[in-house]
Amino acid sequence: MNQQAAEVTAQSHGRTVQAIESLSPSQIEAIRRIPAHDQATHVSVMERRPVEIFVDPVHFALEQSSIVKRFGMPVALSVQLPENNMFLALEAYGLPILLSRDGGGEVRAFLNACQHKGSKVVERTDAFKAARVSCPYHAWTFSLDGRLVGVPRQEVFAGLCKEDHGLAPLASREAGGLIWVMLDAAASPDFSKLNDELLADFEALNLPRLHLYGHKTFHLDANWKLVIEPFLEGYHVQRLHAATVGPLFADVPTVPSQLGDHIRQVSGKANFEPSMLDAPGESIHKTVTITYVAFPNVVVVTSPYYVSVMIIKPVAAGKSTVEYFMLTRDAADNDKAKELFSKSYKMIVNVFGNEDFRAACISQVGLASGAIKELIYGGLETQIPVFYRILERHFDKG
Repeated sequence: MNQQAAEVTAQSHGRTVQAIESLSPSQIEAIRRIPAHDQATHVSVMERRPVEIFVDPVHFALEQSSIVKRFGMPVALSVQLPENNMFLALEAYGLPILLSRDGGGEVRAFLNACQHKGSKVVERTDAFKAARVSCPYHAWTFSLDGRLVGVPRQEVFAGLCKEDHGLAPLASREAGGLIWVMLDAAASPDFSKLNDELLADFEALNLPRLHLYGHKTFHLDANWKLVIEPFLEGYHVQRLHAATVGPLFADVPTVPSQLGDHIRQVSGKANFEPSMLDAPGESIHKTVTITYVAFPNVVVVTSPYYVSVMIIKPVAAGKSTVEYFMLTRDAADNDKAKELFSKSYKMIVNVFGNEDFRAACISQVGLASGAIKELIYGGLETQIPVFYRILERHFDKG
């Protein structure tokens, strides 16, 4: 689905908005299952998970070997490399990674390490246009496809063959508006988790072509799964977010769907009525919130004026890094839009950073203290155990 098919323009404000008919068939079907709030069905359940999965280094190592090093992992968004002939260096999962987009638009991934003495080839962390990059140490130079194309005083290196000393490649795939990379160069590339239904949803949201408005990195003293948990349940919303966004949402279950190993939830806003879905030309995101946890560590949340995307990167049993991105359908090209996006960005960074992420960090402290042995999940948190069962299916049994 192309950008024109995926969006309609709100004529009253000149803003690009998304109507329900532009979503994927799967998204539309799920949204039309959202009941009126007074008809929502609540379930009473209790599931448990041991504290060890959040604090034990051995369990963290199991996740690393079974998931992080086995499958293609998200490292960046497509919009971070918005043009051809660009480079982007970043740190991801403990590795220095260099991404490039060549003249034909193809994305490649390499270890950001010179083949002479291992120095980082690119130290800057913003995307930039260039046909080649040179190591700051001895100026060995590499092209967009990773080939070694220049060695100063090459005659002093007996028998050096440039063809044998290109940047170390990492298998990669660009799909659904994200760039996925195999972190273990020796592992067989496995991008099988990127199923068609998830990619169709992300294409319908136009993730590959949205405008990158803001990007913020959070370094958290919390297990990566605790950071993801709030995006799998609505139980906390009217409580943790009581002073911010809580009043915008109803205290009812979401409508969940599993897309392979990915979880999608849809929910109506506080004033939701099913009849609102058929208002012609109206932004669906004013009425409905769509949230994804894409396997294993991407969170996508829709909002009326922007889309939030988070990559939650495990660092240690009790530490994680979150790359937060605010994407908008249009660039802010007038004062009204600039003010709206600025307020939205400040608000959402505060909500996620000082509420959701803070909750994860204070939970980590309590879990590490030994105060409890198990975490309990109830009827408004049913998708959290679903998420853990998905992870557990991939664990090495040896």
